[in-house]
Amino acid sequence: MKEMKVLLVDDEEEFVKTLAERIEMRDLKSDVALNGESALEIMDEALPDVMVLDLKMPGIDGLEVIRRTKKAYPGVQIIMLTGHGSKKDEQEARRLGVFEYLKKPVDLEKLMGTITAAYKSKLYTMSA
Repeated sequence: MKEMKVLLVDDEEEFVKTLAERIEMRDLKSDVALNGESALEIMDEALPDVMVLDLKMPGIDGLEVIRRTKKAYPGVQIIMLTGHGSKKDEQEARRLGVFEYLKKPVDLEKLMGTITAAYKSKLYTMSA
């Protein structure tokens, strides 16, 4: 099985760097983007399997990143992770095709399990 690539997108730099360190302690590779524009650029260069995406960011917000990602790279599994989302935001994210919608603060084990499930779902979809 190929190594899973995770893209972490959040404008809270300390949070996303800490998350990247914790993910790497579990032997997973991750890239970090601090805004939607950077996330889309990284995707063009190093397509991730799973993206953990914040909702509220300056510039391109999380919902627009989902729209563009699903159009260009429908196989990328997206986990929305937000501290500021509304029910309406969650419904829109799910309509756009997110794998899961989680609220901050999230338990790291729960997030890791969700990332693994998203990756397995991607592999299953690719082999079907």
